[in-house]
Amino acid sequence: MRRRRLAVGLSQSALAERCGLTRQAVSAIEAGQYVPNTVVALRLARALGCTVEELFSLAEAMPRVEAELPEALPETLQPVRVRLARVGRRLLARPLSGMAAAFAAADGLAVPVRPGDPVPRRVAVDLLIDPQLLDTTIVVVGCDPALGVLGAHLARRYPAFRLLWSQASSAAALHLLCAGEAHAAGTHLWDPESGQCNIPYVQRELAGRRVVLITLSEWQQGLIVAAGNPKGLRGPTDLARPDVTIVNRERGAGSRTLLDTWLQRAGIAPGQVRGYEREVPSHLAVAQVIAAGGADAGPGILAAARAFGLDFIPLHQERYDLVLPQEYLDSAPIQALLDVAVSLPFRRELDALGGYDSSRTGTIVAEFGP
Repeated sequence: MRRRRLAVGLSQSALAERCGLTRQAVSAIEAGQYVPNTVVALRLARALGCTVEELFSLAEAMPRVEAELPEALPETLQPVRVRLARVGRRLLARPLSGMAAAFAAADGLAVPVRPGDPVPRRVAVDLLIDPQLLDTTIVVVGCDPALGVLGAHLARRYPAFRLLWSQASSAAALHLLCAGEAHAAGTHLWDPESGQCNIPYVQRELAGRRVVLITLSEWQQGLIVAAGNPKGLRGPTDLARPDVTIVNRERGAGSRTLLDTWLQRAGIAPGQVRGYEREVPSHLAVAQVIAAGGADAGPGILAAARAFGLDFIPLHQERYDLVLPQEYLDSAPIQALLDVAVSLPFRRELDALGGYDSSRTGTIVAEFGP
């Protein structure tokens, strides 16, 4: 009501005079301390040239659900913003945290079911979204930034479905999938002993599960280096130079696995590389550190280097696969996701990111299980 009053240029006293009220009454209504009766509401609407509904509305009751918490809630007295999805029979609530999620829209506001529980595992969540969306959401964990692009294309083509991408290393993604906290995991883990990508790791982590590996893309892996490559780096052997500092990925990341393989083949011990122990959690984080002058190089993908205007030394063509449990494969949201993955609009945008090759997108690489 205050916004409407100011828009038409009336003071509280002028509005009160038009409606037969006191200025104090108008002030109390605007402060939410007094709910006017029907007659007063009609007079206010007429004086402000609008409908009653534009001035007053009933407070919407937010539906409340109970969900399981995969990770501990932050220590706060305030409700925690979470995203929600049903994975199998479990309704999971994951707190929004980190720079990328700081201002992402939440699905609900969570509080512990049992306040005072030192490690709450169940929360009550007041929903901010349509409850039906909980059953049409796909949770994909992985490190590929293009998963965010895939989610946007899914929303355009199939508005009833959505993709929630949770950033995680390839090894962590497989672990979360095994734990039943996701519908799919993205992975790019090179096994130097077998010369295979992903398959040996999936067989070990998801032994006994019926799963399908489907290629999302192939991409260029290598060393992200500063713009213009001022140190003149040519490959892994240069990382042992005393004037070179790197930034690394965390253990379990596919890029970290490749870096270790490159260093081993070059006869370089990790202790000889300055910055080897400095870890960041994503491809874009590696590029960000280098762009800010915090390191000379780091393992990653061409698309991340291009996003920050950096140079890149290509070293390996790699396959990025989605690992899908068989029980989710035929569901409508997953089928929609796979349809979008092979669609021309998504593949064209993927190729435009730099270093991606979508020619094998949608290819079934392997199937495992009893």
